[in-house]
Parts: sequence; C-alpha cells; structure tokens
Amino acid sequence: MPGYSVEEKQHLTALGSAIRHFRETLGWSQEQLAERVELHRTYIGGVERGERNLCLLNILAIAEAMGISPGRLIDRAFPSRAAAGIPVPPDATAREGGPANG
Repeated sequence: MPGYSVEEKQHLTALGSAIRHFRETLGWSQEQLAERVELHRTYIGGVERGERNLCLLNILAIAEAMGISPGRLIDRAFPSRAAAGIPVPPDATAREGGPANG
C-alpha cells in the first residue's frame, strides 16, 4: 500500500465510507457490488476501508451501478463547502450550471 499522508488517507476513507453507506442502503454485499461493476470483491473491500485510491472510471462505474450520480457519492463523502460554512466564489454557481449573477 502506498504511503498516503494523513489527509489523503482521510479522503480515501471518507469516499470508502460513502460507498459502503450506499451499498448497505441497497442491501448489497461487497461481492454483489463488485459483480455489478466487474471488479474483484477484495478491491471493493479495500476501497471501503480507504486502502485503495479509485480512478475516476471506477467511481463512475460504482455510482452508476448503485443508481446514484457520482456527485451524490462525492457529496456524501465530502460535504459541500457551503454546508461547512466556507464561502463559494461568486462566479462558481454560474460555472457549475447554477443561476448566473445579474
């Protein structure tokens, strides 16, 4: 396992916990999720424990298999800046498809 920093490990663990949350909500085992995304069940276990650094394509596949958007998965793992009380730059909503200022 690569030597992740404390912050990197926290990020991996947060994403793994979010995946576990949605998987368990669906009532699926790790093996069932792994079959749906064509990954090995030990890989899914490592992801959920924060031991694996997922690539974007695997995040997309996992989210699709669970019937959720990748954004919902990420939002579960990393609460939004606004919810954390961190201001969002004024032009950020326009870039992200939200209402434009003015």
